Amino acid sequence: MSVCDYSLLCNFPKCRAKLSGFAWTTACSHIFCDQHGSGEFSRTPAICPACSSALSGKLDIVRTELSPSEQYKTMVLVGLRPETVLDISHRALAFWTYQVNQERLLMEYSLSRAEIQVAQMETVMAQQNQTRELEMNALREEIISLNKRVEEYKCKYSEVSELLTKKNRQYQKLQGLFEALRLRTMSPVERDGLHHASQAFTTGLVRQHSLQSSPPFLAVRPEVDRLFSLEPESFKSFFQFNSPPREKGHSFIKKH
Repeated sequence: MSVCDYSLLCNFPKCRAKLSGFAWTTACSHIFCDQHGSGEFSRTPAICPACSSALSGKLDIVRTELSPSEQYKTMVLVGLRPETVLDISHRALAFWTYQVNQERLLMEYSLSRAEIQVAQMETVMAQQNQTRELEMNALREEIISLNKRVEEYKCKYSEVSELLTKKNRQYQKLQGLFEALRLRTMSPVERDGLHHASQAFTTGLVRQHSLQSSPPFLAVRPEVDRLFSLEPESFKSFFQFNSPPREKGHSFIKKH
């Protein structure tokens, strides 16, 4: 960017706005916008907000128009000697150069601070990344060790399962040998009794199952069973009706 394209900025620390219209210039080579200049320089004594210099002279503070009219440009330096015009122009250019250099220094200072902050942030990020990398490595090692333990447990489980299957087979074999030996040592009478007991047990289970599965209307109730199990004498006593006793002197036939 060339000097001609550069725009002056307000030197008030909290403003830093581009200047346009009217501005306030000081003898200490500072410039302020119309808002902050009118507010700061209305006090007595006037003090520069940028460098804290006392501005007690009559022309130490000047309110100037940044875009003057053509008539003003024509008449402002009319009648002055050439050396005076050159001196005024030299001082005006020195003011402009000072403002540009100050802005450049301020930008360099801001850039250096930003670079320092970036370097600090990069250092912090590098430390955090290193810490995270160490944590990730520790977690990876832990995962590897856990996978090894899982594989060991799987191997142990398969070994125990095979051993259990083998023991079950041995147990079944020993159980068969025990039953064969027990039957061999039993007498024929005990064998027949055991056979009859097993048949009776099986028959009882079948009968109980048939009774439970028979329809309700075929089931014999205890009352009916008791009724049909009565003896003949019981039938007589059950179906015998006694006539009521007759009173003497009374008859069932009514005489007219």
